Amino acid sequence: MNIKKITQFFGILTFRICMMIVLFILIVILYDILSKGFQVISWEFLTQMPKKGMTEGGIFPAIFGTFFVTLITAVLSIPLGMGCAIYLNEYARDTKPTRIIRIAIRNLSGVPSIVYGLFGVVLFVQLMKIGTCILSAGFTLGLMTLPWTITASEEALKNVPQSYRDGALALGATKWKAIKTNVLPYAIGGMLTGTILGLARAAGETAPILFTGAAFSLPILPKSVFSQFMALPYHLYIMSTQHHAIEKVRPLAYGTALVLIVLIFIMNLAAIILRAKLRGIKKG
Repeated sequence: MNIKKITQFFGILTFRICMMIVLFILIVILYDILSKGFQVISWEFLTQMPKKGMTEGGIFPAIFGTFFVTLITAVLSIPLGMGCAIYLNEYARDTKPTRIIRIAIRNLSGVPSIVYGLFGVVLFVQLMKIGTCILSAGFTLGLMTLPWTITASEEALKNVPQSYRDGALALGATKWKAIKTNVLPYAIGGMLTGTILGLARAAGETAPILFTGAAFSLPILPKSVFSQFMALPYHLYIMSTQHHAIEKVRPLAYGTALVLIVLIFIMNLAAIILRAKLRGIKKG
């Protein structure tokens, strides 16, 4: 056995060990949450309003608020993000300003979420005077998700062969017609996958909504987009660290964590299924 094969063997072995360690830690965490959270999951827990400072009752307002704010996030980030990606990849020239814009977008993807929360307070709550509400939180999460959407969409567009564009243009199609008929059908799977994963991340964020509209305990559902709301991430944060009876509500915190994990898992699973179906359509 030569040196190259020995090096390759130990390299692959190291990677496998790292993978096993990560999987073991993940399994331990999931088992802990599942075993303790499943005990409190019931129809009443999922559909009732909180009672007595959230020591009793359910988390339906938190589920509703999380869904609602994620919907507003999607309405803001998907059209703007995909539109920006189409322009950058298909229309913008490879100039210095364009390269700077791309670098800025990549850097914004790594900005801590709490910075977006503070920015949302200044822009939406104070300057635009929307107030602390669902709309401010959704817009803040939308801004946070935009860099992810733009980056994922642009990478998906780059994977479409240039010959698809050239063929349509050679037949007399306009630039937009070529993009619409020959590019987007092949890139939309990757674009939507990246977008849904970004939304799943936004649904689990606490810091942005902490400053822009989330409340710990509301016995009623929000009446409009200008109302405060409950959300699963912030609710879990308070239940786990700030509640006046932490030991008493700890089982409820595990149940909330399990519901949040299931919600994010469903969103990620939807991205996988959607991408698989779109790939099947393209092959067909």
